[in-house]
Amino acid sequence: MIDLYTWTTPNGRKISILLEELGVPYTVHSINIGQGDQKTPEFLKIGPNNKIPAIVDQDTGLSLMESGAIMWYLAEKHGKFLSKDPVERIRTMEWLMWQMAGLGPMAGQSHHFLHFNPGKAEYAEERFGSEVKRLYSVLNTQLEGRDYIVGDYSIADMACWPWVSRYEWQQINLADYPNVQTWYKRLLAREAVQKGYHVPKVMGEIPQG
Repeated sequence: MIDLYTWTTPNGRKISILLEELGVPYTVHSINIGQGDQKTPEFLKIGPNNKIPAIVDQDTGLSLMESGAIMWYLAEKHGKFLSKDPVERIRTMEWLMWQMAGLGPMAGQSHHFLHFNPGKAEYAEERFGSEVKRLYSVLNTQLEGRDYIVGDYSIADMACWPWVSRYEWQQINLADYPNVQTWYKRLLAREAVQKGYHVPKVMGEIPQG
């Protein structure tokens, strides 16, 4: 049994989508980051970086923070969505790191300046807006001739998809990135992705791409 501490953010959805795909039982604990739940002493014992998501594996007693580490751990534990082939495996980890170091942080900054605070910082809007477009181009190139980012469906896809699902916040038109758009819709059709998106609560219709 996994205890998942999460909120309605792309990083949180990465873990709920993976848990739904794995089909393992988990209990959801809502951590409302707008109300500061992530700063409570109780949560800090599990996630000392004040960030969601975090998990506790009741089978082992292990608590873990950082979405990429959680995905790696769960994929390893259950033997799914991370190839045993050494080349495909390291390529999957490469793109997981790409999401964590690039797509996630840059898209997150674009949300602040383009979606929540437009017109307040022209330089920041240009900086992060341009970088997000560059990253979409990188992903579009990687997906040329591929159904998934690396080999079979993997944690790399599950890590990137929730960030792409906020394309409107990033002022991105997915039609400008046709390989990304096709991939996005392919994942959207998966029942586990739809279920995982609505954890810990339903937030309206999923953007359709």
